[in-house]
Amino acid sequence: MEEKSKILIVEDDYEIARVMSDHLRGEGFHVTWASTGVEGWEDFKQDTFSLVLVDLMLPEMDGFTLCKTIRLESDVPLIIVSAKNEDESKILGLDLGADDYLTKPFSLKELTARVNSHLRRYNRYTDKHHNEQKSCYKHNLVIDFLNEAVFLDEVLLTLTAKERDILFLLAKNPFTTFEKSELYEHVWQLKNVEGNNTITVHIKSLRTKLKDTKRTAKFIQTVWGVGYRFIGEHLR
Repeated sequence: MEEKSKILIVEDDYEIARVMSDHLRGEGFHVTWASTGVEGWEDFKQDTFSLVLVDLMLPEMDGFTLCKTIRLESDVPLIIVSAKNEDESKILGLDLGADDYLTKPFSLKELTARVNSHLRRYNRYTDKHHNEQKSCYKHNLVIDFLNEAVFLDEVLLTLTAKERDILFLLAKNPFTTFEKSELYEHVWQLKNVEGNNTITVHIKSLRTKLKDTKRTAKFIQTVWGVGYRFIGEHLR
């Protein structure tokens, strides 16, 4: 029997969320509903979803921030569902990684069609890249994203949860420079404050475990005055 796809709905309007949830469940999907951006992000981290529907005007964390945060971690289809019809909102949402934009009010038939279309495309992508969950780099580094394990010289490294989260975020976005505040706010899900040394301390510890402490970086490079980026050379 084919496994049902899981869909996460992040919508603060109860009636809209109820109608969408009931309809999609009737179409054979498993549905989880979150009423705030922070709750949606927590749900996303705790389960595996095939698609996410996000409203823009959310309490605690707006839909734009949620889309950006999810996209840094996953290629899951993101559909913005919003009453905002301005071109600026659509462009910003798509630039942050959303795959589609559905303007309220919309028909349930259109919702189903959009969801099915993106799921078909994502399932093809997932099948194609299923075996790419383990990445091997020069200097004997292996990152197994699926099993959340990191090996150096064939030895399993003992990383803290935060060290692992930082490394995975950087490695999933190679050669992308992250400011210290971006890393802190994404990994800790807390607002950064001036003088916060947390990221510096964790990066130093991570480099020590990766034996990446020489002046010429092998894996994590400091972009002076900005932050850090992952420069590990992928083996084909």
